[in-house]
Amino acid sequence: MAKYRTLTREELTALEKEFIDYLIVNGIAADDWEKLKKETPAKADKIVDLFSDVVFEDVLRKTEFLEIRTRSHVMTYQCLQEKIVLCGMQGGEAADFTDPAFLQKALASPPSDIELFTSEKHYNTVREEELFLMMSNGHLVSDGKLFKTLALVIADQA
Repeated sequence: MAKYRTLTREELTALEKEFIDYLIVNGIAADDWEKLKKETPAKADKIVDLFSDVVFEDVLRKTEFLEIRTRSHVMTYQCLQEKIVLCGMQGGEAADFTDPAFLQKALASPPSDIELFTSEKHYNTVREEELFLMMSNGHLVSDGKLFKTLALVIADQA
């Protein structure tokens, strides 16, 4: 069983070249792979699980920023090695942080009914496992622009 999750068939297809390279590095030729899939599918599944873990571990190690947006709030995270830093905004009933125009306006001049907040914490588990859990719960990898902008807005409000 994969540490994170097994890649879907679609994901594996997109990573076909990398998977072939992974098999070669592990001494499994194309004919051997086909034979393995037919004769010992459980062993073949285990190899796919291990490859899935390698892929996710690589992505998670490189992840620097995450974010999640709902109508009522936006939360952005800087994923440092030892801790995670949160910058967010929460609004009232009129808020819709899923609307880019509303978000841009709120960042330029936050209305009085929008709460700005920031915090930080050390990871409860292994960094990559915690980030994977966040991503499984709807957080998306981001380029960090929103985090940096929100951090400046919060600093200006302080």
